[in-house]
Amino acid sequence: MLTLVPMTGKEVITIAYVRVDDNEPLEKSIKKFKRMVEKEGIIREWKKREYFEKPSTIENRKKKALERKQMKKVRKMHSMKSY
Repeated sequence: MLTLVPMTGKEVITIAYVRVDDNEPLEKSIKKFKRMVEKEGIIREWKKREYFEKPSTIENRKKKALERKQMKKVRKMHSMKSY
Protein backbone atom coordinates (compact mmCIF):
# COMPACT_ATOMS: atom_id res chain seq x y z
CA MET A 1 0.00 0.00 0.00
CA LEU A 2 1.44 3.35 -1.03
CA THR A 3 0.12 6.57 0.47
CA LEU A 4 0.87 10.05 -0.82
CA VAL A 5 0.13 12.94 1.51
CA PRO A 6 0.47 16.46 0.04
CA MET A 7 2.41 18.84 2.28
CA THR A 8 3.30 22.39 1.16
CA GLY A 9 4.45 21.41 -2.31
CA LYS A 10 6.16 18.17 -1.25
CA GLU A 11 4.85 14.64 -1.00
CA VAL A 12 5.41 12.23 1.85
CA ILE A 13 5.55 8.60 0.79
CA THR A 14 4.92 5.78 3.21
CA ILE A 15 6.75 2.53 2.63
CA ALA A 16 4.93 -0.30 0.89
CA TYR A 17 4.09 -3.21 3.15
CA VAL A 18 2.42 -6.61 3.07
CA ARG A 19 0.67 -8.27 5.98
CA VAL A 20 1.93 -11.78 6.57
CA ASP A 21 -0.26 -14.43 8.18
CA ASP A 22 1.30 -16.89 10.62
CA ASN A 23 0.55 -19.88 8.39
CA GLU A 24 1.60 -18.16 5.12
CA PRO A 25 4.98 -19.11 3.64
CA LEU A 26 7.59 -16.35 3.47
CA GLU A 27 8.22 -16.89 -0.26
CA LYS A 28 4.56 -16.20 -1.04
CA SER A 29 4.69 -12.98 0.98
CA ILE A 30 7.82 -11.85 -0.83
CA LYS A 31 6.16 -12.49 -4.21
CA LYS A 32 3.12 -10.55 -3.08
CA PHE A 33 5.33 -7.64 -2.01
CA LYS A 34 7.25 -7.64 -5.31
CA ARG A 35 4.00 -7.62 -7.29
CA MET A 36 2.65 -4.73 -5.23
CA VAL A 37 5.85 -2.69 -5.61
CA GLU A 38 5.85 -3.30 -9.37
CA LYS A 39 2.15 -2.42 -9.67
CA GLU A 40 2.59 0.82 -7.74
CA GLY A 41 5.58 1.80 -9.90
CA ILE A 42 7.87 2.42 -6.93
CA ILE A 43 11.02 1.06 -8.61
CA ARG A 44 10.32 3.00 -11.81
CA GLU A 45 9.84 6.21 -9.81
CA TRP A 46 13.01 5.59 -7.80
CA LYS A 47 15.07 5.09 -10.95
CA LYS A 48 13.60 8.25 -12.44
CA ARG A 49 14.57 10.29 -9.39
CA GLU A 50 17.93 8.59 -8.78
CA TYR A 51 19.89 11.32 -10.58
CA PHE A 52 19.21 15.02 -11.08
CA GLU A 53 17.82 15.86 -14.48
CA LYS A 54 17.95 19.38 -15.83
CA PRO A 55 14.56 20.99 -16.56
CA SER A 56 15.53 21.41 -20.23
CA THR A 57 16.30 17.68 -20.47
CA ILE A 58 12.94 16.81 -18.93
CA GLU A 59 11.19 19.13 -21.40
CA ASN A 60 13.05 17.59 -24.38
CA ARG A 61 12.21 14.07 -23.21
CA LYS A 62 8.54 14.95 -22.89
CA LYS A 63 8.49 16.58 -26.34
CA LYS A 64 10.06 13.52 -27.93
CA ALA A 65 7.56 11.24 -26.17
CA LEU A 66 4.69 13.39 -27.44
CA GLU A 67 6.08 13.26 -30.99
CA ARG A 68 6.37 9.47 -30.81
CA LYS A 69 2.80 9.23 -29.52
CA GLN A 70 1.48 11.44 -32.33
CA MET A 71 3.41 9.51 -35.00
CA LYS A 72 2.02 6.25 -33.66
CA LYS A 73 -1.49 7.66 -33.86
CA VAL A 74 -0.93 8.82 -37.44
CA ARG A 75 0.44 5.39 -38.45
CA LYS A 76 -2.55 3.72 -36.85
CA MET A 77 -4.98 5.96 -38.71
CA HIS A 78 -3.24 5.29 -42.05
CA SER A 79 -3.31 1.54 -41.49
CA MET A 80 -7.03 1.69 -40.68
CA LYS A 81 -7.78 3.60 -43.90
CA SER A 82 -6.14 0.92 -46.03
CA TYR A 83 -8.89 -1.58 -45.25
